[in-house]
Amino acid sequence: MIEISETLQGILDTLPNKPGCYLMKNKTGNIIYVGKAVNLRHRVRSYFHDNGGQHPRTRQLVQNIIDIEWIVVDTELEALILEMTLIKKHRPIYNIRLKDDKRYPYIKVHWADAFPKISVTRRMVNDGSRYFGPYTSVWAVHQTLDVLRKIFPYLTCDREITGQDKRACLYYDIKLCSGPCIGMINKHNYRNMINDLCEFLDGRTEEIVNRLELDMNEAAESMAFEKAATIRDQIRAINQIVEKQKVVSTEEKDSDIIALAREDRDACVQIFFIRNGKLIGREYFILEGTEEAQDQEVIKEFLKQFYSEAANIPSTVLLPNDIEEMNIIRQWLNTKRGGDKIDIIVPHEGTPVELMNMAKENAVETLKALRSQWEADTNRQEEALADLQAVFQLSEPPNRIECYDISNTQGTASVGSMVVFTQGVPNRKLYRRFNIKTVEGPDDFASMEEVLTRRFKRWFNAQENHNIGRKVDESFALLPDILIVDGGKGQLGKAIKVLEAFNLTEKIKLVGLAKQEEELFFPHRPDSVKLPRNSQGLYLIQRIRDEAHRFAITAHRKRRTIMGLASQLDKVPGIGSHRRKLLLNHFGSIEGIINASDEELLSLPGIHAGIVEAIRNYLE
Repeated sequence: MIEISETLQGILDTLPNKPGCYLMKNKTGNIIYVGKAVNLRHRVRSYFHDNGGQHPRTRQLVQNIIDIEWIVVDTELEALILEMTLIKKHRPIYNIRLKDDKRYPYIKVHWADAFPKISVTRRMVNDGSRYFGPYTSVWAVHQTLDVLRKIFPYLTCDREITGQDKRACLYYDIKLCSGPCIGMINKHNYRNMINDLCEFLDGRTEEIVNRLELDMNEAAESMAFEKAATIRDQIRAINQIVEKQKVVSTEEKDSDIIALAREDRDACVQIFFIRNGKLIGREYFILEGTEEAQDQEVIKEFLKQFYSEAANIPSTVLLPNDIEEMNIIRQWLNTKRGGDKIDIIVPHEGTPVELMNMAKENAVETLKALRSQWEADTNRQEEALADLQAVFQLSEPPNRIECYDISNTQGTASVGSMVVFTQGVPNRKLYRRFNIKTVEGPDDFASMEEVLTRRFKRWFNAQENHNIGRKVDESFALLPDILIVDGGKGQLGKAIKVLEAFNLTEKIKLVGLAKQEEELFFPHRPDSVKLPRNSQGLYLIQRIRDEAHRFAITAHRKRRTIMGLASQLDKVPGIGSHRRKLLLNHFGSIEGIINASDEELLSLPGIHAGIVEAIRNYLE
């Protein structure tokens, strides 16, 4: 058995042999895991068996458990429902959970009102309204409503609808409202229109179009040509959208197809919504806490959390693989559908397999795109900074990280780059480049020494200027918490030498990053350190290094271009380094200088008629 406190042992000894949920807490009283069990005593006690096969994350969970609460229920189904409620409420860090699930938007149709309006909400309330969702993008929801409003012009104002108003609002004039306020549509017809909107969101368009065509023909026969034309435009708009909905099955079934993509710590679930045999939409969801979970467990937890919040549940759900607790989840979904039977299927052949593969491919591509955008994800930045805090043994997460790189072409036009990340995000206004001045030839080690020496001389000068009230350059006014040099032990040795010269070895954590194996080299340590491949801290270090490399190459190319321009200007008699710099700074290029008028050239200080004539003779 694992070593257990007396208090915890007392709890384990008194656990009942009944179904229920358990809540595990850490030393601060926070709930860190919620689980359910058919037999609470057997399930909870199993965590504390000395089992070498446990995942590291599970072992870490057990080490943090100080207290356990439990709740007894009558059935496994009740335990399932209670577990979902508790996970949603407490969002324990060791549970698999939908990311940002409290913020998913729904389309709400206020059906209980006499003249229902449409709105966007983030929670469902049992108030007689109809709901559609959840969706992952509120922007996409509003885009959808913009389209729907042109087809089904629902009202958006707060007027009390009597049909007796003398004037309608502007929306009626631009055909974005059907005008119930002035009696242009009665209550019955308005509610029929909103019902059509609901059917449209459910993917049931064929009956709508058939009925609208009958209405259009009746209007035309009655010579109500303007009304007939309006209905005709309505039908066209619906058909344009329907044409984009892919027909995937000859069976007019409603089904959801669920696929999973994973990479390192990330898990992305993609859902295809099939209604009446047509693919009417898709959504993706990101899950947290999936690091060591099997695919089956991730899918199982997604099903429970998504369908606990879903406004509509289809008759069939297709999964990529079998899951545990399939029967109890099916039983729960049947109750959610009001007793209607639901099929949960793992397809093995035919069109369903093709659809599953398509959903899988979309999940993979979505996850790939999201990973490239994670720089703006604050939670991951915090996780990355926490990783680096541990690796560098800092008292708090690093605020400022600097990285340096050298770029040259066979020793010419050598440039050093300095990039600065604050709170895990690039702070580009603090980036600086250093044109190498003292090094001849391709000596990156000496170039790095020059760059770092110049950087910390500027820090020293900034301190002096600050003390006497002078303005200082923000790029150099503060010291980094972590300093990264791009390279292995050689670059690290030069950096150590500079920090020792400025007595900064105790103030700055230094590391060299070798590209090939992504090894970290620390001062005075013979062996390198490799962070886990899925470590957010490693991802952050790699991004900082790549940014320093990009900035160095860009600065080097710019300098090489300028040197090429300068060599042409050097041929012009009377133009030295001062005039050359003046001309290039003002006109930007040789072509700009050539195309400048004599008056523009003469307007610069130190440029006289003889210089202008020489420029024309030598450059043109």
